[in-house]
Amino acid sequence: MRNEAPEQTTGPSKDSNKIYFLILVIIALLGTNAYVFLKDKKSEEKIVTLTDERSRMEIEIDRIEAELDRSKNANVNLSAELKEGQELARVKINELREQLRQGKLTEGQLARAQKEITDLRSFVSRYTADLAVLEKKNVKLTQQRDSLQTTVANINERASTLEKANTELSNKVRIAAAIKVANIAVSTVKIRNNGKESEVSRASAATRLKIRFTVAENTVAQTGLHDVFIRIIDPDGNLITSDSSALFDADGDQLQYTYKTSIEFDNSFGKLYSVDWDPAQPFKKGEYTVVLYADGYTMGKTMFQLK
Repeated sequence: MRNEAPEQTTGPSKDSNKIYFLILVIIALLGTNAYVFLKDKKSEEKIVTLTDERSRMEIEIDRIEAELDRSKNANVNLSAELKEGQELARVKINELREQLRQGKLTEGQLARAQKEITDLRSFVSRYTADLAVLEKKNVKLTQQRDSLQTTVANINERASTLEKANTELSNKVRIAAAIKVANIAVSTVKIRNNGKESEVSRASAATRLKIRFTVAENTVAQTGLHDVFIRIIDPDGNLITSDSSALFDADGDQLQYTYKTSIEFDNSFGKLYSVDWDPAQPFKKGEYTVVLYADGYTMGKTMFQLK
């Protein structure tokens, strides 16, 4: 009886190895896919994170610029240092806007941009605080200026009032110091061939006007010579004068005069003064007016009638 060796079978073992290999390949593929998926997911999350950060930074830059714009309207005079700081801040804002607009910032660039924005925010905060201090000082200075202006206005008003009162007082003193007529009498005379005068009342006979007057007592009037200006108005209401340049000031006006003379005033009671005037033209019938002026004011006035 022959012993036969058992027959070996390799089919199932080879199939198992293939299955294991396929499983390993599948696992590897799954692992690769999972790695790629996780990597892509992280990349997407990273992109989203960077985009969100840029948006947040743009909003922050807008806020900083708005704060700068508000501070620009502050009613203060900026120092050279603050002006330079404001200009530099706006340059940096424009640079950051351009960088964010391009959208090509790396993580490192984004981090630097974030730091620059933080520094910019700190500067603007200090800048705004300095402006607030300046505004307070400006308000205080404005109040002091207004107070000084009010004080000056009050002083000027008081000075103006005093000046007005002083002017009025000076005018009163001048008026009081002006000599005035106490009594005045006017007559017309005819000069005879022998040189003697005879009083007449007819215009055709009169050749000279005689004005006699006394001066009222005046203790504040200056003693000495006083100019006396005489205006004679004819019956037609015209001033009798032979010189259109014969002018003087009286009662606030510039007037023409008929005749000018001077008298010596010594404040003597009842002292009589006499002035003679010979007309260049014959007298007319009617009423004449004679007005005397001295020291810038009317001294006295009278009228006479010729037939």
